[in-house]
Amino acid sequence: MADLPLPSLAGPNILLMGPAGSGKTHSLGTLVESGVEVFYLGLEAGLESLLGYFTDRGKPVPPNLHYHVLKAPDTSFLDMADSATKINTYNLEALAKMNDPNRSRHNQFISLLTVLSNFTCQRDGKSYGAVNDWHPSRALAVDGLTGVNNAALSLVVGGKPVRSQSDWGIAQQQVESLLRKLCDGCSCWFILLAHVEREQDQVLGGVKLMASTLGKALAPKIPAMFSDVILTVRDVKTWKWDTANSQADLKTRNLDISGSLPPSFAPIVAKWLARGGTIPSPKPA
Repeated sequence: MADLPLPSLAGPNILLMGPAGSGKTHSLGTLVESGVEVFYLGLEAGLESLLGYFTDRGKPVPPNLHYHVLKAPDTSFLDMADSATKINTYNLEALAKMNDPNRSRHNQFISLLTVLSNFTCQRDGKSYGAVNDWHPSRALAVDGLTGVNNAALSLVVGGKPVRSQSDWGIAQQQVESLLRKLCDGCSCWFILLAHVEREQDQVLGGVKLMASTLGKALAPKIPAMFSDVILTVRDVKTWKWDTANSQADLKTRNLDISGSLPPSFAPIVAKWLARGGTIPSPKPA
């Protein structure tokens, strides 16, 4: 009996975390250039930066880049004025008991799950199926965790001005379940972009830079889900990646341990290919 071909190595899970303006979204262009088919899912204003990686250098946007940007909750200024009036009128106890009658409009998290169940590209209008069915040569890049956090909390409370501890807990569970599904239940690459906050290290003590998320209990759980957790840094006019900073909760399986790495996915792709990953040849037009 002939030996069956080995399945392609699953794509790595990469967490890029850093302050705003540290080149997280821009660096996704290097993954596109590597030949991996990249699907950008935007919950924050980052698509301009990713497209600029190519257009600012006079290059065409490659055909292996697809994108879908989720619409923000449909809240009008009149809705905001009504909410502000209630805040100005009612006491804290009354506000805490209040429910948002327009909570159904806060459905961005549901839209996020719908896109993941069948990614429709807003660039070419095509549907590419469920993310959990993708080949490892495809990459899902979610920009970013702050938007996921906001969508999950909005799903639970809508526009309610006072959030209870149980509200935060329900939203936190939605975020954790989503991340675990994307990291453990999908074979494609998963890249998550996140801002950072200083959080207490509950294991070793002290304060460390961690991915900004809902509450304090979830942040320490996130690095274990990822193969690489990289700190993005802006040094005056240049960007770099840091996998060595002892003040941040970092890890790496695919890069050197260094505080001054080029902000590029190329070494990660090379390591993945050397370990058994495959990128199918493009089909002829």
